Amino acid sequence: MHDLSEGVARFQRDVFPGKADLFARLATTHRPGTLFISCSDARVVPELITQREPGELFVIRTAGNVVPPYAPGADGVAASVEYAVAVLGVGDVVVCGHSGCGAMTALAEGHDLGALPAVADWLRHVDAVPTRDVAALVRANVAAQLANLATHPAVARALAARTLTLRGWVFDIPTGSVTDVDVPTDVDVSSPVARTPVHQ
Repeated sequence: MHDLSEGVARFQRDVFPGKADLFARLATTHRPGTLFISCSDARVVPELITQREPGELFVIRTAGNVVPPYAPGADGVAASVEYAVAVLGVGDVVVCGHSGCGAMTALAEGHDLGALPAVADWLRHVDAVPTRDVAALVRANVAAQLANLATHPAVARALAARTLTLRGWVFDIPTGSVTDVDVPTDVDVSSPVARTPVHQ
């Protein structure tokens, strides 16, 4: 905790003054352009990877960058997706997996999750083609979560209105590279989904 407190002090002393005007605007304006869904893994930092400023990304982080298919009822992920798309009007949604993902490794290698019932229950939403290849499962999982996203009513409406683009990425931790994952062909979109090449 001491390290965190020191970090806050450095932020207030060395960083905030140079961004004071930005934070003054953000105090009354919240218009991120992208919903970025990534793993909770501490090595994956969306703002660092994309070099975005505060206020530019609306971020959801879950174990395995999982987005459960839409279902009625209280759901923090669904609520965040709905708010980002229907209220904030983001134009892009990125689902970003990463190398060395613990969740995907556990599934690919068949780890016993009996002592982690919440994790085991959560990972049932992966719904990707089973494989022992962790890297392949990471990519397949990103595609599966993009398909799950399209089941959310706010996302489906925005796709039909041509106001939203879905993108899939995989971040490679040791090299810093980011590669595209194609949106599944069975995702119902009313316009071609733009896949801007990712520079490596």
